[in-house]
Amino acid sequence: MCRLAGLPRATYYRHLNRRSREVAECELRDQLQRICLKHPFYGYRRVTACLRRQGMVVNAKKILRLMREDNLLAQRKTPFLKPPAQPPTGVLVVPNLVRGLVPSAPDQIWVADITYVHLAKTFAYLAVILDAFSRKAVGWAFEDTLDASLAIAALEKALDARKPKPGSLIHHSDRGVQYASIAYRQQLADRDITISMSRPGNPFDNAKAESFMKTLKAEEVNGMPSPISTTPVAVSTASSRRSTTRSACTRRSDTNRPLSSKPPSRKTMRSKAS
Repeated sequence: MCRLAGLPRATYYRHLNRRSREVAECELRDQLQRICLKHPFYGYRRVTACLRRQGMVVNAKKILRLMREDNLLAQRKTPFLKPPAQPPTGVLVVPNLVRGLVPSAPDQIWVADITYVHLAKTFAYLAVILDAFSRKAVGWAFEDTLDASLAIAALEKALDARKPKPGSLIHHSDRGVQYASIAYRQQLADRDITISMSRPGNPFDNAKAESFMKTLKAEEVNGMPSPISTTPVAVSTASSRRSTTRSACTRRSDTNRPLSSKPPSRKTMRSKAS
């Protein structure tokens, strides 16, 4: 047939390969749109992980390009940023001890945070403790109070489940009054756990816990008909997805970068300019 048409055989084979690539891309776009419609809060990294779990060999950059072309970018709410208030009196504040540290095994660094869950007529509060190495939720508590008892309940659940060795664990959190309270600090001191806290008004120091809370609320809590009944399952599901996505797509962690690689502050730039 190529001889009758006066064309080389390479042209015919290139035509077949082009058609096979077009069919493969159509199938990929179809699966991509199905995942994005089912999970509208998924970004390109999580979509890539879902496609790889289905047995497809895809690149995260290609998924990002296809999502931009089809206008399938993840839906995100506008963050509410509140300026930090004056620190309360009568609580202990310690410096950040985990900046630049990269855990090499579980139960070396725990990160903790508290968030709210908007129910039908009221608010409830969720306290979670994550293992910084595996990103697994080792302890959590869900109550209708924001007292220190909420954080203590999550800590006791984590200690009963993991039983870390004395002197081998660093507990990192923000400067909330629950974590800086005497009762909570006494629980950590009784088990010889080192305390670490973020800088004031800097959520990036506790980025792993903040990112987990974002994943939990955006993908498992928002839009649920009855969040109070789905919250225990949501914590487990979000924890497993964070671990799976972390192994499927390599991510850049700003909290684990060396101290020399952090951007210069405004004070440093002004001193250099002067």
